[in-house]
Amino acid sequence: MSGTLMLCGAPIGDVRDASPRLGEVLAQADIVAAEDTRRLRRLTAALGVTISGRVVSCFDANESSRADFLLSRLRAGATVALITDAGMPAVSDPGFRVVAAAAMAGVAVTVVPGPSAVTAALAVSGLPTDRWVFEGFLPRRTGERRSRLAELAGERRTLVILEAPHRLPATLDDLTAAFGADRAAVVCRELTKTWEEIVRDDLGALAAWAHGREVRGEITLVVAGRPATSPHAAAEPGTPAAAALAVVLAAEVAAREAGGTPRKAAITAAAAEHGVPRRVVYDAVLAAKARGDGG
Repeated sequence: MSGTLMLCGAPIGDVRDASPRLGEVLAQADIVAAEDTRRLRRLTAALGVTISGRVVSCFDANESSRADFLLSRLRAGATVALITDAGMPAVSDPGFRVVAAAAMAGVAVTVVPGPSAVTAALAVSGLPTDRWVFEGFLPRRTGERRSRLAELAGERRTLVILEAPHRLPATLDDLTAAFGADRAAVVCRELTKTWEEIVRDDLGALAAWAHGREVRGEITLVVAGRPATSPHAAAEPGTPAAAALAVVLAAEVAAREAGGTPRKAAITAAAAEHGVPRRVVYDAVLAAKARGDGG
């Protein structure tokens, strides 16, 4: 009888986010395959857990050979816990080859859910979350990255992108060029960690922000999708349609603020929802304030 491969979601920063079940699985598994065995030891020490099984490494460079070994142990009935440094194995982290091999062999594969930078960033972004797409890491080479962004420029779903801090300024420049400076976006840095930072603005402003500082840590970008063509987006300034839209936009921002959303985030969300630049929403809010409608 074959064993079970258990994919273990690790905390993305704050170790207190680890579930009690994660500690139980790591303590009881016959084999724990870790992206970094030293980080695994630090995690289990923080959790007060003692690993009883064998610990082996499983990272990008050795995953192919390690998959063969782990599959042989799974076929022999072992319980194997697979864990990466943070987040979920196989999601922009090592583990895909192991999971694919186990699935192909008919071995049971299950999951111990845990924190995810992808869904955490999406949730706090204030951008539409009903439809979204995970792009992962963009190509490192400039030409390839720009080509990929050109392909994504028409994507209407919210985009979630991972990026290294040293490439963030160049990536934001390329996003601005491909999507337009007015496209709403959010930079999420070091989520759940001591120096967590969430910056909401349009791409042009975020690019300027990134060039003005040394950015460190894990970066997740959330970018609004391309707005659908609509009467709202096409409303000419000074027309009755534009005036009507301004009233709608101001009311929506006011409603979001009443629900606890900060004004800047409410403006960003309304811009993304209606497919207009942030400055149009901002002007609508100012006009409503001048009329005494609120704000």
